[in-house]
Amino acid sequence: MESAKQVIIIGTGPAALMAGTLLLERGHAVTFYEQKKAAGRKFLVAGHGGFNLSNRIDQPAFLEMYDREEIREMVRAFDVDDLVAFLDKIGIPTYIGSSGKVFPQVHIKPIDVLNAWLAYLKRLGATFLFGCQMVDFDADMVTLLVEGNEETKAYDRLVLALGGASWSKTGATGKWLELFRGKGIEVVPFEASNAGFEIALPEAVRAFEGQPVKHVACYLGQKEKYGELVVTQYGFEGAPVFYLNGAFRQGNKALLLDAKPGFSLEKIIHILEQAKNPTEGLKQLKIAKALVAYIKHKLRKEEFLDRHFLGQFIKRIPFTIEALRPVDEAISTVGGVPFSALNNDLSLKQFPAVYCCGEMMDWDAPTGGYLLQACFASGAWVGSMIK
Repeated sequence: MESAKQVIIIGTGPAALMAGTLLLERGHAVTFYEQKKAAGRKFLVAGHGGFNLSNRIDQPAFLEMYDREEIREMVRAFDVDDLVAFLDKIGIPTYIGSSGKVFPQVHIKPIDVLNAWLAYLKRLGATFLFGCQMVDFDADMVTLLVEGNEETKAYDRLVLALGGASWSKTGATGKWLELFRGKGIEVVPFEASNAGFEIALPEAVRAFEGQPVKHVACYLGQKEKYGELVVTQYGFEGAPVFYLNGAFRQGNKALLLDAKPGFSLEKIIHILEQAKNPTEGLKQLKIAKALVAYIKHKLRKEEFLDRHFLGQFIKRIPFTIEALRPVDEAISTVGGVPFSALNNDLSLKQFPAVYCCGEMMDWDAPTGGYLLQACFASGAWVGSMIK
């Protein structure tokens, strides 16, 4: 039989809450410390524009969305079925939307999910303390800054869910990286992930800011993704862009866009040849207006009038990516604690009673439910490993 442990958890994001859930359900005493004045700030921000909690695509395809085998193992151990069952247990029914995405039922807001979860944890005996910033820790004590004063707390186990470095207004500043470096713990600098591509678009294209470019296929390096882009003043954003972030970080800058992935080159050329002029042909092909503006900007007159050349260009429209948007604008980050610094149970090799979970670890995944599922799963992994 397990002996009850005094567990301190730093953070109240999804990984922290899930770790606490499993620990409390197994009889451990859990105290959450949160630097902000309320719980789950980034969890709530993630709910803006649709609260996509996970995804029900087949598991092999799901697992391929992650860049680390360690994360895949955690998601196998706590998958979408486990998440849906847990949400149902705390009174949050879900439904499957387009492309297999899992959402709370339409009348349920992100704050409702968070409040139901917090209420469940409190019923299990959890304690929550806010306005408490961790400033240091050692093998059995953690130091917190509370209203300008340092307080030291003893623990049996310490769970850190300190987040990455995106959306700093939610508390995810990544400043803890320096604390870890000072302790000789291996860390990886943060980089943006799920961020927009900075591309020098002509003014004629930027005039379509905010408008979607639908049903396109994007190619970068060895990666490809079908979906919808959004024109911005700095370039493009959208699910295909986010998916291809990793390929850019690997050094690939030449983005190719197929404006009609469902049409063969021969079919495109035929439609262009049947039209009275190339502009009418582009209209018949239903090429997005932003791309039409780009095509006209890039091609010389003789190239634009050559139906074969124009057709080939439509299938391989080139863009040069200059950069990702800054870390603080990114949806997530890569970097943090590498798995080489962690034991299999996610405890630090240098501090075996200290565990890490969530976005503070160095792994990557695109949006679409994969980020949150991995956060839930890494928290569940820690919660199940502490004995």
